[in-house]
Amino acid sequence: MIQLFLILSLFAGIVFSDSECPVVTSIGDRRSNKSKLRLVQYNVEWLFIDYYSNMDCPGNGCTWKNTTEAETHLSYVSKVIHDLNPDIINFCEIEGCDELNMLKTSLNDNSYMPYLKQGTDTSTGQNVGMLTRVDPVISLYRTEDRYDYPIYGSTCGYTGTGSTGVSKHYITEFKLSNMNIALIGTHFVAYPTDSSRCAQREGQASVLQSVIANYVSKGYEVIVIGDLNDFDGVVLDVNSNKPTSQVLNILKGDFGEYKGKYELISAAENVQQSERYSDWYDSDNNCNTQSNKDYSMIDHVLVTSGIKNKISDVYFYHGYPEYCGTYNSDHYPVVIDLNI
Repeated sequence: MIQLFLILSLFAGIVFSDSECPVVTSIGDRRSNKSKLRLVQYNVEWLFIDYYSNMDCPGNGCTWKNTTEAETHLSYVSKVIHDLNPDIINFCEIEGCDELNMLKTSLNDNSYMPYLKQGTDTSTGQNVGMLTRVDPVISLYRTEDRYDYPIYGSTCGYTGTGSTGVSKHYITEFKLSNMNIALIGTHFVAYPTDSSRCAQREGQASVLQSVIANYVSKGYEVIVIGDLNDFDGVVLDVNSNKPTSQVLNILKGDFGEYKGKYELISAAENVQQSERYSDWYDSDNNCNTQSNKDYSMIDHVLVTSGIKNKISDVYFYHGYPEYCGTYNSDHYPVVIDLNI
C-alpha cells in the first residue's frame, strides 16, 4: 500500500498526454505462454483519480469522496488484477488512460499496454478501456450509429420515444492462432427494470447487433464483453433474475433486425448457476450482504462458436466480500481461459 501511494504521488506532477489512447503503434504478443489466453471483464466502480467536475468525482458525486479514497480503491483493484494475471482485461467505469497507466505502474508489469477510446458519456465521464499483453491489429474505434426506440417488438413497456447511440464502447480486432477476432467492449445504460432505460438498452444492443453481424459476415469470430446492465433470460443468474428487455437476445442474434444471421453464446453457461453473479447492489439500503436478491449477473461475455470451442474454463472471481464501505468494486470479475 505504501509503495503504491509513493508511486501515485509521483503522478501528481505528471500530466499525461491524452484522456484516450486508442492508437496501436506496434503489434506484439507479450504472453509468457502463447497457447493460453486469459480474458477478464471487470467493472471497477468509478476508477477516477483525475477530478471530473461534471460528476464531482472523486467527491460527493461518486463512491470515492476524495483522492485518498480513490487511490486506495485503485490499490485494491490492482491487487485483484495481479492475482488474476489476465492477458486481456476489459474495464468498465474507468475514467481514462491516466488511470490505465497508473494501474500498469502499480502492477509493475511492462507486458501490459493501455488502450481506450473515449466515449460520449460526458455526464458521468465513464469510459471502457483495456490493459492487454496482446496488441490489437487495428486502433480502437467507435460506431456513432443511432437507433430509434422502443424497437419493434419491445417488451419494456415504455410508451415514449427516443433515439440512442452506444455512449460507452470500443471496437477493435485481434489476430490469434490464424483467427480474426473482433472484440467489442461496452457498457450499457443502468437500471435493468426501469422501462425507459430498458427501451434505450434495446436500442443500444440494436446498434451493436449491426456491427456484430457485419463482422460475422466477413468470417470473424466475435467477442462482446462488458457491463450490459441487464439479465440473461436463458443463462439465469444466482437469483434467477429475468429480463424485461430483449437486450441479450438481440446481441446473441435471437431477436431484432439480424435475427438468425449469427449466433453468440454466453460464456457463463459453463458456470454453475449458484456462482453466476457479478454485481452486488444494496437494493434495500440495509447493507445486508447475505441477501441473494442483491446479487445478479449483469456483466457478460458473449462469443461466437469458434471462441466457445477454445474455452477451457470460465468462472466469476468472488475473492473478496461485498459490504458497505469496502474499497473493492461493487462488481466481480468474469474470467475466461482459452486455449488459443
